[in-house]
Amino acid sequence: MAAIRRVQRTLLRDQACTAIRDAIVGGDLAPGAVVRDADLAELLGLSRAPVRAAFSRLVDEGLLETKPQSHTRVTPLVAADVRDAAAVVRAMHELAVRTAVPRLTRADTDAMGEANRRFAAAVAAGDVDAALRADDELHGVPVRVSGNRAAADTVARYTPLIRRLERRRFGQGAACGSAEPHARLIDACAAGDVTGAVRITTEIWRVLEELADEEA
Repeated sequence: MAAIRRVQRTLLRDQACTAIRDAIVGGDLAPGAVVRDADLAELLGLSRAPVRAAFSRLVDEGLLETKPQSHTRVTPLVAADVRDAAAVVRAMHELAVRTAVPRLTRADTDAMGEANRRFAAAVAAGDVDAALRADDELHGVPVRVSGNRAAADTVARYTPLIRRLERRRFGQGAACGSAEPHARLIDACAAGDVTGAVRITTEIWRVLEELADEEA
């Protein structure tokens, strides 16, 4: 019996969570939309159990809210909540960069540079999805190299709240950001300049806090 591993349900829960989270962040499930486990289970080709487990996690992440014996719905997009999330994510990225810069290899900074090239190309093409993926990959390098799992988990938990606002603004024709601050960050990382890298990281992520302030 020791060889039997209970993994399938966890994997299905994770898959359901990712799919529903992506639908919320991408706007397919709009703020205020009521979601039903039976409906989403059918769409995803899953039983209701992993979908309910995904709902619980997404409530913790602030993307869903539940009224007992009534409904579960996508949370409204509240600027103050986004700003709070952006401040926390910024602090975690600052911590990760401070720890990671002395450890970064040439391969790490090359990976950041390649992600920034894809980011710039996606911005030029107006491909928001590709731009955000490349942005996540670039900033994910210092988070990974830092080895700080608490920071990584916190970034993963709160970034979707920020992405909802970013995607909405980009959909309204707002700029998707610039590759130039990224390039300066990469240069500082390659030079082993911890202070400079942290300062540029702060600059990059404070833009998202300002974006939330504009929505308030």
